[in-house]
Amino acid sequence: MSSPLRVIQWTTGNIGTRSLHAIIGRSDMELVGVYAHAADKVGVDAATLAGWPTPTGIVATNDIDALIALKPDACVYNPLWSSTDELCRLLEAGINVCTSAGWITGGKLPAEERERVEKACQQGKSSIFGSGAHPGMTNLIGIVTTAACERVDRVTITESVDCSTYESKETQEAMGFAQDPATPGLADAVRRESEVFAESAAMMADALGITLDKLTFDATFTAAHGDSDLGFMTIPKGTVGAVEGYHRGWVGDRAVVNVGFRWTMGDQIDPPFKLAHGHVISIEGRPNMRTLVRVLPGEDWDEPGYMGLGMIYTAMPVLNAVPVVVAAEPGIVTFNELPLITGRPDSRNEA
Repeated sequence: MSSPLRVIQWTTGNIGTRSLHAIIGRSDMELVGVYAHAADKVGVDAATLAGWPTPTGIVATNDIDALIALKPDACVYNPLWSSTDELCRLLEAGINVCTSAGWITGGKLPAEERERVEKACQQGKSSIFGSGAHPGMTNLIGIVTTAACERVDRVTITESVDCSTYESKETQEAMGFAQDPATPGLADAVRRESEVFAESAAMMADALGITLDKLTFDATFTAAHGDSDLGFMTIPKGTVGAVEGYHRGWVGDRAVVNVGFRWTMGDQIDPPFKLAHGHVISIEGRPNMRTLVRVLPGEDWDEPGYMGLGMIYTAMPVLNAVPVVVAAEPGIVTFNELPLITGRPDSRNEA
């Protein structure tokens, strides 16, 4: 590229602030705009929002038309949940989108909404890519690992972590935590909330040349044996304190691709599984293979706790994909269509 890519950052929450910090530090990207959902962030310099020492001169706005008028090359889109209307506005305007907001293939959308996104891509000659840590990056690692196998019988990827450091009450309750385990339809509600895991299972099957007969979901909820106060929310005794759920892709009577989670919240839980404190990638075949991916602090880590590490791990696969997504053919693209995505050694990491 002869000049930096012009990029806007959409939202500045847990994931967005990490992405924003990295954009400011990239020599191959120019931050040209920031969308802020919260009113108290509008008018605030991006450096202040991202924890960067030097003002950028770019202030956050909630004026979508003004951001589109900037004609950026790409938008790093990190809201909690995606909006088809917002995505289509960006894509129709020719702005490529890289997102962490529950998007891999768009397969969980109603058919008419996914078709709207595809048409928006064609109209704007733009592309949309979705990733994150899990689903997303873990699926790519699993796909690559199978290259060492003569035969692949089953792939299982599990996020096995204590989620109490992820301070999003809305997200945790949607995943069943602090709910009565006997709540009618709870498993189906969690299935809908985690449908992007099914998208990633389908993407992996496609990469492996597998035609799935069906996708299913199963979940197990474990009640807390005491009260836990996490600060941002409580897990009362008798409510869900641990969730195990898998989206499974089947060929005949075999679940060949499984993508799921083993999550706990609070210290009053005795789950029926042992936490791995990371992402477990298991390949069954010839030979069997097992990879454990953990995010660890380096010598320069100066934040309390490790929540920020997980936020960086979620944000960076999306941000690092920007150059290849801008260069991609218009449409919905996944790891299967894109060239290798890597980080960069020359980030101006001043903060």
